[in-house]
Amino acid sequence: MMDGGTMDLMRSEPMQLARIIIPIESAHRTVSYLGDLGLFQFKDLNSGKSPFQRTFATQIKRCGEMARKLRFFKDQMMKAGLLASTRSTYGSEFSLDELEVKLGEHESELIEMNANTEKLQRAYNELLEYKLVLQKAGEFFQYAQSSATNQQRESEELRFGEGSMDSPLLLEQEMTTDLSKQVKLGFVSGLVPRDKSMAFERILFRATRGNVFLKQNVVEERIVDPVQGEKVEKNVFVVFYSGERAKNKVLKICDAFGANRYPFTDDLEKRYHMITEVSGKLSELKTTIDVGTLHWSSALQSIANQFEQWNNLVKKEKSIFHTLNTLSFDVTKKCLVGEGWCPAFATVQIQKALQRATDDSNSQIGAIFEVLHTKESPPTYFRTNKFTSAFQEIVDAYGVAKYQEANPGLYTIVTFPFLFAVMFGDWGHGICLFLATLFLILREKKYSSQKLGDIMEMAFGGRYVIIMMSIFSIYTGLIYNEFFSVPFELFGRSAYDCRDSSCKDATTIGMIKVRDTYPFGVDPMWHGTRSELPFLNSLKMKMSILLGVAQMNLGIILSYFNAKFFRNDINIWYQFIPQMIFLNSLFGYLSLLIIVKWCTGSKADLYHIMIYMFLSPTDDLGENQLFWGQKYLQILLLLLALVAVPWMLIPKPLLLKKQHEERHQGQTYAPLHSLDENLESDLDDESHGGHEEFEFSEVLVHQLIHTIEFVLGSVSNTASYLRLWALSLAHSELSSVFYEKVLLLAWGFNNVVILIIGIIVFIFATVGVLLVMETLSAFLHALRLHWVEFQNKFYEGDGYKFHPFSFELVISEEDD
Repeated sequence: MMDGGTMDLMRSEPMQLARIIIPIESAHRTVSYLGDLGLFQFKDLNSGKSPFQRTFATQIKRCGEMARKLRFFKDQMMKAGLLASTRSTYGSEFSLDELEVKLGEHESELIEMNANTEKLQRAYNELLEYKLVLQKAGEFFQYAQSSATNQQRESEELRFGEGSMDSPLLLEQEMTTDLSKQVKLGFVSGLVPRDKSMAFERILFRATRGNVFLKQNVVEERIVDPVQGEKVEKNVFVVFYSGERAKNKVLKICDAFGANRYPFTDDLEKRYHMITEVSGKLSELKTTIDVGTLHWSSALQSIANQFEQWNNLVKKEKSIFHTLNTLSFDVTKKCLVGEGWCPAFATVQIQKALQRATDDSNSQIGAIFEVLHTKESPPTYFRTNKFTSAFQEIVDAYGVAKYQEANPGLYTIVTFPFLFAVMFGDWGHGICLFLATLFLILREKKYSSQKLGDIMEMAFGGRYVIIMMSIFSIYTGLIYNEFFSVPFELFGRSAYDCRDSSCKDATTIGMIKVRDTYPFGVDPMWHGTRSELPFLNSLKMKMSILLGVAQMNLGIILSYFNAKFFRNDINIWYQFIPQMIFLNSLFGYLSLLIIVKWCTGSKADLYHIMIYMFLSPTDDLGENQLFWGQKYLQILLLLLALVAVPWMLIPKPLLLKKQHEERHQGQTYAPLHSLDENLESDLDDESHGGHEEFEFSEVLVHQLIHTIEFVLGSVSNTASYLRLWALSLAHSELSSVFYEKVLLLAWGFNNVVILIIGIIVFIFATVGVLLVMETLSAFLHALRLHWVEFQNKFYEGDGYKFHPFSFELVISEEDD
């Protein structure tokens, strides 16, 4: 174990591997108290056993069954529109056995009530459909009888009126027709889904060869289908047929199309009697269903009042038995032995929890806690709060820090929102972003207990990151002097003015300094296009290089602290020092030139200086000279940069080879911590598996790759920081376009309607493009600068997180 000293967010907490020996009678309570503490990560000592072979598999199965019943209750509560009460206190006032019995009783009661309600509801829906058939089909027959009466009346009038000579003979023939030869038609009535009605009619016609007559009537409202239980659009139908064979075909087609058939009579008096009877039954069923629903809701309300308490107890007990399954029995079979990781500062708290579990269990034997010595890499644990946790998650998304490796999360708290603000700098947009995030923070207690959408969940989880981004954006916006792309004279009037009235649209040649320098930020007069390259753009471009070189230097310095902490002298002398020399001989010197040019007001061409520093280092600089001795300094820096490359490449593999040979020849025994980190795992393997050959060529190629990666990366990473300038320019230009081409253009029409439309378009464009899309774009670019350009200088990120057994984490997890 390494002595970490006093740790904070800079390095992970010192961890220790511990063994706990627990008597069986107090094992459950001990694990429960450790779950309340949440500072011990158990190792699985039974990894060779399947879940069904473990000691407490039966108890886990019981908890799983209770969890299933609770999920059933939750579904029922959601159907009833009930929410689980949060007023119940955490913990339990009854045992797991009592809860199991109670859950079984409630489940049986709900299943029985659901079955009865389903039967009653189906009967109610069938009667409702039957009533519709009686009403709608009755309209068919009433219309038919009315038509027949009218025809008979017309026939009688024709019979006694003036007619042709053939009329008496025809009438006599009709009257003498044998009534026994008349055919009586049968009919089938019911309801068919409206989307199937056309196909239903077509199949009936084809199957009977047109020997049926179909009449349909549309039901205006959607009705609940008794079989499906869903609202469906339906038509009432009556099919008239002749013969038993046609009847069988009609019945089969009705069944095939899911048409519900109901009996019907053409007797008007009987039909009215049936409608009255069905209406009475519907009223009775409605009353019965309402009473049953009230009883069902009352039962669910009593469950909802205790649901959270029951659910927490089941989750807690299931997690306890899962943890107990990771423990192994000692040789006496009277104690359980567990091993795991815990922070060093938690030793006293864990021992107190073990003692309390022993006392509460009335155990005669106390639990034993002992620290083990191991070479196994411990998990990484940072103590964070609701403010720092989001920044730490940004780092962990790239990779979890190795144990006690320098943590970028500490610097990310400042550098991440600042780099974002460099690209997003506008104090008007920053205020909008600040107010939106402040709303989330003020309502965090409410939102933290609610389920939010995916996008809203991400925004709420990173609320403190966003509010820091907005604060820094306001700061950089004040420096840029941009409020929705409009400059303001907040800190006084501009130091520059036109020489005369004719220079209004002239370049900077026509401007003279008439006042003191603008006290804070960019002078309002520097905005616009008064020169071929506006000063503000030049400022942003050079500032991007300065920020990039500064952050890359910070990364290399952190690599020094890592090497110093792990006592790796090789990395200090042959990695940190040459990297610092190479980076600052080129890009550190460029940063120096930028600062000197700003301070002196020189018009030297920095591009020319840097290019000819390599092409013609001995030539005179002429008008591009910024200070005395610049040429000789450039030659010295160029030589140092050239020397730094073989310095990084050659010595380290040779020293590693020498250490390896001395170690195995027995001439000297170097401490393990003085060796290179990449070699530690190899040496550990050799101590267990015997002597292995040192592959010098492999180590040399590995070092060559790292050297080339750093040399080329220094150039590409510095160029990559120019995205700060590019994104800032894009944000400013977009904001300017929306302001000038939308808002000012609408204002120029002197029309209220056009002005209102312009303001609405401007607001939506600002929110949608600048406050949402541009925020996301700047966030992703800031993320890339941290993950690639900054963290690759020192951060390995090959560790693993500390996952303690904690009831707080168990209860916060969603149900499977």
